Amino acid sequence: MNNYELMVIFTPVLSDDEFKNEQRKFAALVTENGGQIVAENAWGLKSLAYPIQKKTTGLYWVTEYQASSDFNEKLKIQLLRDESVLRHMITKLDKYAVEYNAKKRSGVPTGTEKLEEVKNG
Repeated sequence: MNNYELMVIFTPVLSDDEFKNEQRKFAALVTENGGQIVAENAWGLKSLAYPIQKKTTGLYWVTEYQASSDFNEKLKIQLLRDESVLRHMITKLDKYAVEYNAKKRSGVPTGTEKLEEVKNG
């Protein structure tokens, strides 16, 4: 089992319920294929750096999961088939990224927060 992070940008025309249903659908896809959801974070509506399909905003959703490497191809196909998905990105996480994300979720200061503390004295 490898660790991955999935970021999906959904079309901004989705209602809150539709947005949550899309999140549940892809989270269920991970668990149905033997994977495990580690963390989910719905960022909500954000501006896009450039227009995608004539839209300037999108609904962002980030999830960290564990799955076998062959599962990502299935996930990618489902993401490409879904009309509500504007863009997606799957990133394989190394042990340092997994550790960093776990510390960030638990509230333990990471390297960047420690730098800020030193700067602000």
